[in-house]
Amino acid sequence: MRNTITTVLKGFCIGSTMTVPGISGGTMAIAVNIYDRLISAVSNFFIDPKKNIIFLLKFCLGAGLGFFLISKFITSLLNSPFAGLPLRFFFLGAIAGGIPLIFRKTNVKRITPAVILCPLAGIASVVLITMLPAGLFSSSDGISGFILQLLAGFIIAVALVLPGISASHMLLMLGIYESIIDSISKFDIPALIAPGAGLVLGTFLTARALDKLLNSHVQGTYLVILGFMAGSIPELFPAECFGAPIYTLLFCVICAFIGFIVLKKVIDIAEDNSDEGCREN
Repeated sequence: MRNTITTVLKGFCIGSTMTVPGISGGTMAIAVNIYDRLISAVSNFFIDPKKNIIFLLKFCLGAGLGFFLISKFITSLLNSPFAGLPLRFFFLGAIAGGIPLIFRKTNVKRITPAVILCPLAGIASVVLITMLPAGLFSSSDGISGFILQLLAGFIIAVALVLPGISASHMLLMLGIYESIIDSISKFDIPALIAPGAGLVLGTFLTARALDKLLNSHVQGTYLVILGFMAGSIPELFPAECFGAPIYTLLFCVICAFIGFIVLKKVIDIAEDNSDEGCREN
């Protein structure tokens, strides 16, 4: 029962931030220590479908509740002239709070070329993705439009699975944020078929590839993920803070510290529960 509640709550945390441009669902999944389990459940879905579908349903229940109940409220707060800046710093601190967990998973004992190059590759990947031409996939006419929408769904899936890449920010860059959100709100199923198919296919293939990498090249994969997370921080760093009064900046720093502590505490609790589960088994 406790594992069910924990899974739903973790899904809730991730779903709550899904519509926030700059916040990566993969990063939040790592921060609340459920990323590896999600990747494994999707990648190995057909090996133990009953077990995996139960886990994914619990997660999706929490994510759906967070998405529909909290995400719009968080987005409105981010657009507020009073709460927007402190909240962005809170998220910055939260993402930073997940970095020590990833670094521990790398199990780095000494500095090697790979220890330097792998995070740099992750950072470079995020930068290259953000350089995609705006509105590239906004066309929706005929067969070419269908293919573009299918490819857009695939790219969004990669953004969902990989840490450090915000799916909502990716939708904005591809020029389909408003159309997708509008189609979802109106339950326009035909308009969602192409991106939905690309999303399902991309999620499975990306998770499959990541699962194999996490099993065969643990250190290198986590080092690249560390680069993804580091590369996502500039996307969240608000430019307006440079002209803010000193007392506002001090409050923002406090919010970042609170975000760091909150996520670190969540990770510690999750790791304790995981250790207890291992002892029980």
